[in-house]
Amino acid sequence: MGEINVSNILPDEKVKSLVQSWLAEDTPNFDYGGLVVGHKMETAELLIKSPGIVAGVPFFDAVFQQLGCEVKWLCKEGSKFEPCTRERIATVTGPCKNILLGERIALNCISRASGVATIARRYLEIVGKTDWKGKIAGTRKTTPGFRLVEKYSLLVAGADTHRYNLSSMVMLKDNHIWSSGSITKAVEATKSVSGFSTKIEVECQSLEEGLEAARAGADVVMFDNFKPENLMSAAKTLKSQFPYVVVEASGGIDEENISSYCVQDVDVISTSKLIQGYPAVDFSLKIIKKNS
Repeated sequence: MGEINVSNILPDEKVKSLVQSWLAEDTPNFDYGGLVVGHKMETAELLIKSPGIVAGVPFFDAVFQQLGCEVKWLCKEGSKFEPCTRERIATVTGPCKNILLGERIALNCISRASGVATIARRYLEIVGKTDWKGKIAGTRKTTPGFRLVEKYSLLVAGADTHRYNLSSMVMLKDNHIWSSGSITKAVEATKSVSGFSTKIEVECQSLEEGLEAARAGADVVMFDNFKPENLMSAAKTLKSQFPYVVVEASGGIDEENISSYCVQDVDVISTSKLIQGYPAVDFSLKIIKKNS
């Protein structure tokens, strides 16, 4: 099997629609700066100015494609730049007015996408130093309107996206359980409508809740806010009785302590830090000055 091109997972029309909404937001009527530069052809260089993993290439491309510009990449998406001092990684050629119309939107997108990929890769590198073979996943705590980019960036880094939205997997959390009366009632009600192809995950605060969820037919049991030593014991007990149930650990997991959660019988570690705690990678787009 050859190298997988992650960008093939993206629906073209969805990306196009996102880009159109971004452009409409940034230029709702007049582009006053466009008067200064006009439509003369120019080439700009994209510079990466801080360490990071490059991600968000399809969205960057789509911005300038919408504006009639051509992007040529000098690196592959997923490339790591560290240390980094203003390295040129792409060029954009087209009418100057249009390059500048797309500049900030494209930079905003790629800097944030690269930020997600960079922190996700860092977590993966930390976990890679252990013997654990499970998956690191981002959560649904995404930026409104920017989820597609953030979830895509996790894939570029090699992390798992977890569920994409409320329709892609059922997750029964404390509010669902309290409102329905019990874990068993919540799972049974869900199974009556979700169909055979939709997995059901239950957030559990104790081993007893985890066992109840597994007995009720949950596919995934998430042990939430467990200490590592308690997690190890709970995961081992649940797996001994329900070996095919996926065990997930979540809650309070960060770079400092994630290694301690990489225990046997845990299949997935999920953390919101991959999407809520990322610093943006610094990029700039500069028109190349012509010799006079």
